[in-house]
Amino acid sequence: MRAADRERFIVDEAVRFFAEQGFGGQTRELAKRMGITHSAIYRHFPSKEALIERVYEEIYLSRWSPSWSGLIRDRSQPLQARLVQFYLEYVEQVFEYNWVRIFVFSGMKSFDITGRYLAIVRREIIEPACAELRHELKLPSKEEVPLSEREVEMFWGLHGRIFYMAIRRFVYQTPTPKQLDAIVIDAVRAFLDGTKALMPELIPTR
Repeated sequence: MRAADRERFIVDEAVRFFAEQGFGGQTRELAKRMGITHSAIYRHFPSKEALIERVYEEIYLSRWSPSWSGLIRDRSQPLQARLVQFYLEYVEQVFEYNWVRIFVFSGMKSFDITGRYLAIVRREIIEPACAELRHELKLPSKEEVPLSEREVEMFWGLHGRIFYMAIRRFVYQTPTPKQLDAIVIDAVRAFLDGTKALMPELIPTR
């Protein structure tokens, strides 16, 4: 096997291994499962942490679409339509066994995959969406009045509601609807209906 193919094989198997075993799983056990020597892994990855970093790039960064940030900021369509489109695309990318389980296992260990990924979500989706809702409601911009914790938490609530279906499906292994489009649309509509009524109380007008 060529070096590049062997490295690809190790990464693919590591994704499945950590999704099943968590990050407490030992690379020695991974090597045994793959039918290679333990040292073969370390010829490609100098440490377990380096292998986990590659898993992060493979699972998370490769599935993050650069277009999502622009979509949230695209004022040529209503915010509701933007959020629906984003979450439909997001569900398509992340509702997957390995993605969800590695995300959860990372959050329970010292590896910072979960924190780093959520920082991207906040910077590229949550905070811009807060600003766009203010714009749609003709409320002061975030430059005039900084975003409040309550605003940000409201949008995290929407994000969490949708992602929790993936937790139920792949972690708790309980039934979830096979078709999620209508569920996503309902979640966004219900969220915006309630949030729009509350926003004027959170943001002082001038």
